[in-house]
Amino acid sequence: MTRYLVRRILFLILVLVFVSFLTFFIFLKLPASDPARLVAGRQTTPEILAEIRTNLGLDKPWYVQYGRFAKGLVPWPGFFLNEQVYYSYGNFIAVKEEIYRRLPVTIALTLGAAVLWLIIGLPIGIVSAIRKRSLADRAGMLFALFGVSAPVFWLGYVMLFVFWFKLGWAPSPGLDIKESLGHAILAGKFILPWVTLSLLFAAFYARMVRGTLIETMSEDYIRTARAKGLSERRVIFKHGLRAALTPVVTMFGLDVGSLLGGAIITETIFDLDGVGKYTIDAIYDQDFPVVMGVTIFAAFFIVVANLVVDVLYAVLDPRVRYT
Repeated sequence: MTRYLVRRILFLILVLVFVSFLTFFIFLKLPASDPARLVAGRQTTPEILAEIRTNLGLDKPWYVQYGRFAKGLVPWPGFFLNEQVYYSYGNFIAVKEEIYRRLPVTIALTLGAAVLWLIIGLPIGIVSAIRKRSLADRAGMLFALFGVSAPVFWLGYVMLFVFWFKLGWAPSPGLDIKESLGHAILAGKFILPWVTLSLLFAAFYARMVRGTLIETMSEDYIRTARAKGLSERRVIFKHGLRAALTPVVTMFGLDVGSLLGGAIITETIFDLDGVGKYTIDAIYDQDFPVVMGVTIFAAFFIVVANLVVDVLYAVLDPRVRYT
C-alpha cells in the first residue's frame, strides 16, 4: 500500500508539471496580445513596455520563464501558487488570495449539487435495474436521456427564464463575494444552480447504477445468496448494490474534484463569484498567471480525488488489493 501511494504521489507531481507546461505554451507562448501591454494598459511607451517585460521575465528564454512559474507549483503551504509569481496582471492581487475568497462559493455549489444528484440518480438507477422493462424503468431512462442531452448552459437559462423571470419564484441571479454565503443559501440563490448542475450528473449516475446493478445481479454469488434463502431486499442492498457502487465512487470522486476546480458554465450563467467565474474572466482578459494558477489548482483537486477514490476501492470491495 505504501509503495502504491508513493507511486501515485509521484504521478500527481508529473501530471501537475505536464498540465502547467501545456498551459504555459497555450497562454503565454501563443498569445493573442502582449502580457506586458496588459499590465501597462493602452496608454504607454515602448520604454515602459520594455521595462515591464524585463520585470516579468518575458525577455528571458522560454525555459527560464517556465521555471519561474514552476516554482509556485509545489503543493506545500507558502510555495503553492507563490504570490510573488502568481498575481493578476489586471489588479496585481495574488491568485491564491482570490481563489481562497471564491472557493467557499464553489464548494457550496458543488456539495449541494452532489447531494442532489445522488438523491435523484441512485434511486432511479436502482429501481430501473430491479424492475427492468417496467414503466418505472422506461420513465427513469427517459429522464436520463433528457439529462444527458440537455446542455447545462441551455438548462440554466431555461431555469432562469421560467422560475425567475416569468414566475418570480426564484431570487435574482448573482452572488457577490462580499455577500454572506449563509445568507445567500438561505435566500435560495443556490437552488436553481444546484438543480441545473445536478440534472446532468444525476442522469449519468442513473444510467451507470442501472447498468452495473443489472450486471452484478447476474453473478454467481448473487444466485448463491438467493439459494441460501436470503430476502431479495438483502440480496440487492447488501450484496448487489455494494459491488455495483464501485464505479459510481470513481465517478463521484472525479466529478466532485473537477467541480471544486470551478463549475465554469453554471457559475457564469447564475453570476456566482466562484472559482469557475474567476477562470472565465481571466481567460477573457488573457490574464495568464490567473489562468495557469486556477488550472493547476483544479488539476490538483482532480488528481487528489482520483487517489482518494482508488484507496476507497479496497474499502468497498475486499477483493481489491494494492501492491
